[in-house]
Amino acid sequence: MTDHWQYLLLMAACLLVTLPLEFALRARVYRRPLRLLAALLPTVALFTVWDVIGILRGHWSYSRRFTTGILLGPVPLEELVFFVVVPICGLLTYEAVGTVLSLARRAAARRERSRIDA
Repeated sequence: MTDHWQYLLLMAACLLVTLPLEFALRARVYRRPLRLLAALLPTVALFTVWDVIGILRGHWSYSRRFTTGILLGPVPLEELVFFVVVPICGLLTYEAVGTVLSLARRAAARRERSRIDA
């Protein structure tokens, strides 16, 4: 395999690593597609504009070695995928942490009620 796929493979790995949170901790990010889309659109739009400006002004560039060479305007495909994947992973983590904290609060409340009843 060539290095050209590394960026996309890293994005795929991020999705695979966080996917179990959807099922194991009921993150429900993928199960609410309209909410996911509402969260993604501003992020993708804002950072795409920021990226285009940064590229056109020469503030940064992308390695041709680690990208496929597919460009959407001046932006590499991988960068747009990044703007979608990273927020999804962040939302999955955020929702999973919320679930864990909620479970912990309920368990603490049960212990407190048991202590009071005893």
